[in-house]
Amino acid sequence: MALALAMPAGAQETDPTDSGRVTTAAYMVGAGRSRVLDTYLSQEHFAGPGFTFLAAVERRKPGRRWMTAMQHQADMASTRDRADMVGQLAGQYSFYWGRLRGWELLSGALSLQAGGMVNANIGFIYNTSNGNNPAQARLSLNVMPAAAAAYRFRIGRRRAAVRYEVQLPLAGVMFSPNYGQSYYEIFSRGDYDHNIVPTTFVSAPSLRQQIMAEVNISRRLTLRVGYLGDWQQASVNNLKSHIYAHRFMIGFVKRFKTIRYRP
Repeated sequence: MALALAMPAGAQETDPTDSGRVTTAAYMVGAGRSRVLDTYLSQEHFAGPGFTFLAAVERRKPGRRWMTAMQHQADMASTRDRADMVGQLAGQYSFYWGRLRGWELLSGALSLQAGGMVNANIGFIYNTSNGNNPAQARLSLNVMPAAAAAYRFRIGRRRAAVRYEVQLPLAGVMFSPNYGQSYYEIFSRGDYDHNIVPTTFVSAPSLRQQIMAEVNISRRLTLRVGYLGDWQQASVNNLKSHIYAHRFMIGFVKRFKTIRYRP
């Protein structure tokens, strides 16, 4: 059986003989500006407000340098063209899973992490004015290097930290209709035309980064605020697309320890 014990945020467990693990869970919401382009639907650029929910979990056994990271991110944006005559809705869900190795420097004040992640993304863009092709599906799978750095300090008697995190898609695959190809041709007639496309950092240069500040507000809870920038681009099948999302994020972090008892 397992028992979860709440720990003060920022506490470090170092007993290598402990069979449990330390979990850090962060839950955040954010709002900001989105810019959307998809030449399958329109040659026009669209911009408008967007909203994001982000849940991030890190798990590591005490005394181990390797940790497992998972993130769930859901986005929604309502955008208009520059003439404010046509609207587009964009939504997506992204799942990130990875393994990172950690280093502790400056007597534990500075933490560095580096490793790799896999990202699965599903979403849509809907143009409110198009007739034949009003929507575009977004499906992709990427492998990406990832890195993070955190610096811990004190503000008076409270523990605080600043954290930076970045992921850069290296290679993957994505779904895309070809130029001039309709969804009716793909799904009703079964006319395949290079619709599963291999991608690299050249054909789909993207960047996801976070910079967060956190401070303890109680023994068991930490407030986290910061910025999330998620910039996705692709140029495949003679079509171009991008979604640039800028979000101000706010939420809370909890750290707890799971101890396993063996009968």
